[in-house]
This record gives sequence, C-alpha cells and structure tokens, in this order.
Amino acid sequence: MAFYESRDDVAAQIKERADIVQIIGECVELKRSGVRFLGRCPFHGEKTPSFSVHSGQQFYHCFGCGESGDVFSFMMKYHNFDFPTALKELAKRYQIELPERRRSKEDEQRIQRSEQLFTVNEKCATIFSRYLQDAPGAGIARAYLIKRGVSPELLARFRIGYAPAVEEAGWNFLGGQLGKEEMKAAVEAGLLVEKEQSGSYDRFRDRILFPISDISGRICGFGGRIVGEGQPKYLNSPESLVFNKGKLLLGLFQQKEYIRRQNHAVLVEGNFDLISLVAHGCNNVVAPLGTALTREQLRLLKRFAEKVTLLFDGDDAGRKAAVRAVPLFLAEQIPGRVAFLPTGHDPDTFIREKGLAEVDTLLEQAVALPEFALDQMTERHGLTLDGKSKILGELKPLIAAAASPLQRALFVSHFAEKLGLTVDQLDANFERASELPTEPQSRPVKKVKTEQVGPLAMAQRQLVEFMILQPRYFFKLAEAGLRNCLAGGIGEMLFLELECLLTANPQAEPEELLTVLAEGAERSLVAELLLRTPVHSSKEDENSSDNEIADLLEYLQKFQLKKQSDELMQRIELAEKTGDHYILQELMAEQVKITRKLHGQIL
Repeated sequence: MAFYESRDDVAAQIKERADIVQIIGECVELKRSGVRFLGRCPFHGEKTPSFSVHSGQQFYHCFGCGESGDVFSFMMKYHNFDFPTALKELAKRYQIELPERRRSKEDEQRIQRSEQLFTVNEKCATIFSRYLQDAPGAGIARAYLIKRGVSPELLARFRIGYAPAVEEAGWNFLGGQLGKEEMKAAVEAGLLVEKEQSGSYDRFRDRILFPISDISGRICGFGGRIVGEGQPKYLNSPESLVFNKGKLLLGLFQQKEYIRRQNHAVLVEGNFDLISLVAHGCNNVVAPLGTALTREQLRLLKRFAEKVTLLFDGDDAGRKAAVRAVPLFLAEQIPGRVAFLPTGHDPDTFIREKGLAEVDTLLEQAVALPEFALDQMTERHGLTLDGKSKILGELKPLIAAAASPLQRALFVSHFAEKLGLTVDQLDANFERASELPTEPQSRPVKKVKTEQVGPLAMAQRQLVEFMILQPRYFFKLAEAGLRNCLAGGIGEMLFLELECLLTANPQAEPEELLTVLAEGAERSLVAELLLRTPVHSSKEDENSSDNEIADLLEYLQKFQLKKQSDELMQRIELAEKTGDHYILQELMAEQVKITRKLHGQIL
C-alpha cells in the first residue's frame, strides 16, 4: 500500500468488507428481527434485548443505555482497544494492508528497547514462578501463601512467583540465568542492580513477587512482598521505559472482564487484599501499586466501568486517602464512592472472617465521596462561624475539580444547603475556584478555566491539527506562544495533554494521544482528524510541513504582537484618564514599536 493512501481510504475499505453482524455476533447472541438483529447489550446488564445491529447500515444502537456506533466503535468499547489497535485488528482480519508511518532512528531504538524490557520481564516472571512451585528454597514462601489462602489457581492466574533469599540462592540468582544482553535489559528494567565497580546483584530477594501487567498482558514490572525480616515490606520495580506505577493497576489485566460486566470496580490498597477478595469471589477488584491514586489510573478504569468504589481501612490514614481522591474522581467525572472496614480489619482479614456477603453489604452501603469529604470536614471543624470558614477553604479544591459548569453548580447548591448558606454566598466564595486540580503525579499539570472551553476558530483549528499531526514541531510552537493563542478552548486542553505526553515521551506518535484522552469532544476531534488525514512520509510532505511551520510561527508572532498592542491600548486609556503624562509617553512609544513590527510582518 502506498504511503500517501489516507486513513479514510483504509477505514472505508475495512467498513465495506467487515460484517458488523458477524463481528458483534462473536460477542453477543443475536437474533434476526426483520431487517435488523437484536440481542442483550454487552455494555449494560439487561434481561430484555434492546441492542440492535443493522447489517445494511453497518451500525449498532442500544435503546437501553444509548451506546451506538460502527464496527470500530464496537471493537474499541467491547475489547477496550484504542482506535489504532481496532484498526490494526480489523485490517488483519480482512487482510487489508495498513499504511506504515515512517519511524525515526530514535523511535526504532525506543521500540526495540521496550520490547527487550518486556521480554526480560516475561522470562524473569517464569523463573520466579517456577522457583516458587518447585524449589526446596521456596518452602517458606509456599507455606506463607497457603496460610493466606492463595490457591494454585490464583498462583497461576496472577503468575505469582518468589525471589529466593540470599542464604538460599546467593546474590546473583537471577543474573546467573540470563545472557549478556538479557542482563543489560534486566538492569534497565530494575530486576538487577549494577555494582559500583563491576557486576550486578538481584534487586528482589526473599520476596513473593506479583508481576504487574498492562491491559494487554505485557509484564511491565514487579511488586514484591518480603517474607522474612527486612525493609521495605513492599518493593516495586523502579520506573523504566515500560513501568510507570502511576499508570498501572495490579489485577486490571486479570479482572477487567469481571469489572466490565459488572460496570463497577472496587479499589483496595494492598496486593494480598486484592488476591484474598478474588479468592473469595469478589472479582471486580484492582489495586494501585502502593502509592496515592492518580487520574491516569482512574482513566484506565473508566474504559471498563462507570462506577468505582474505594474499599479502605477505617483508620485515619484510610480516611485521609479517600479525601485526597475526591478531586481526581470529580475531574474524571466518575461517581466515586467509599466504604470503610471496621476497626482492626483490612479487606483480607474481613472477607476471610465475615465472607463475601458481608463485603457486598459493605459495598452497597458505600457513601458518595464528595458527601464523605464534607462530613469529614464538618466533624473536624464543626459548624461554628470559624468552622464554616475552614470548611469553605477545604471545599475550594473540590469545587475547582468540577469537570463542567453543571457539575460545579450542582455541588455549590448541595454544599450550600448542607452548610446553611445561600447559593450566591457560596458561589461568591468559590468564584476563583474554577480551575482544574493539581493531582499527585509526576507529569506537569497546568490549570485551565473549564467554563471557558469552547469551539475552535479556523486559525486555531489549523494550529491544533498541525501540532497533533506533526508533534516534532510541538515545542517550537509552544515556545512561540501556541497556548496563549488556544487559551479558553478545546485546543488548550489538547495542548496540555500533548505537552504532558511529549514531555514523558518525546517520540510519541499522534495516535498515542488517543490513549490518554477521555471520551468527549477532545477525543472525538483527534479521532476524526487521524481518520481523515493522509500519513505524512514523503520528502515532499516533509518540505510542505517545513513551509507550514514557518507560516504558523509567523502567525503566532503576529498574534502575540496584536495581543500586546491590545493590552497597551488599555493601559494607554487608563493613563489618559488618570492624567499620568510620563507613563503615557512611555506607553505610546512602546505602541509605536509594536505597530512597526506588525506592519513589517504584514508587508
């Protein structure tokens, strides 16, 4: 297939050749009803079929939950694919060749390194698992797991392993089973630690190991729980090219289908909490990797469930963790709830002592996170004048986290009633609290006034499309003031997401932007753009891009100058009103300079 063939052409070929009834029929039992097919919707629980598939129009629609789309939408929603993956899967199935985006040498090296890390992680997971099952030196670990009620089925399902103690296997148990290149990859993956002079030693020793997978099942890293004496009690792989603990959830790969079917995810704090719940039949459960919850983790869960419940210890630490999570849930528009365990219990001890039915009861009685946060503030500060003042201060980041003006209005109205204030009084207090929250994560998060987000003007759309399709020019555009030009609109939101993506991975391709965007206008715009835009690869295309970037940089310079000119005019008007002639002369001189620059640019 030629490089210049557009994604529109490829997608059209796939839709023309694909049989949507056959594709959906592999996942949903369909029965003909006139010109259409009916079945039970796979995206929400129902007893009466309301899921309609039209073979002629290559379209599906659920009259119960409103889900609808084409064959690509179904593949993405049902199998949790992003668009590029859905495109590749369907193209492979119908033997349609995809255009290839030409990769740079740096891209190829990054991909090769990633594959090496995934490969060595996979090999080491097998080594650890076999040692746990067969080695005499793993007897203490096997006894511990039996005591915790971990069955052989769960060991296999989660691929749990054991890294032996130094007394049993020395300091180089793992390194002694790897080749030279594998050892280099193992060092980069954090499985081995390089010595100061030469050689290496095992990072994980005397630890039960949980492989941590992405949603496709590739092992990104490991979490280890010590068996004997020693600190830390839990140890994760260090950050690497493939392991970012803020973007992964333990158990999501194994439990995602249960979560999707129940449309509900339960979040617990510990590895063994997760394993114990699954062992006793609570299957829609995942766990973060020993750190505070992040928005990226919630975005992952949004792909599988609309509801998320935190199941935390009832101590002070658990309650504080729940309060910290509230802004993240609000920003991602997830109706989060929280359930607390009785004093002295964690999920593992509670379900083993009380059983699944009691856990289900606890989850059913979970309270909404914003409500819980307000109750905690009221309990801590009281409803005196001083107490209400402190509560208002703590409520500000929650109101700021509201993802839409409507959500914000609902919260203001609700909290005003609870605090015995009028909506206007509370709203006035929060008038500056309309910015997105700063979240506990490593990537930089900028603040945007969500009430101002609107459609793109023609020039803005051209800038947005170019920055997405040509990410190698992004930082040059950013330096030229691109964000200012896009401020207050959907373009600014895309700018911030792309900036975060490229900061973490400068070689990121346009398709990768789809994987970090939640459902909504931003994601729709990017998906539409990638579908209809030809792949840039030829020398002619590169020359065209170079010419286009020059034009866009000129436009941004002009935009900045006009903005400066407008601001100066406001200051000039103020100086005229106040009669400050000295300042007025300085401002007029500055305005002349800017006007000359603008005219020079235009001419």
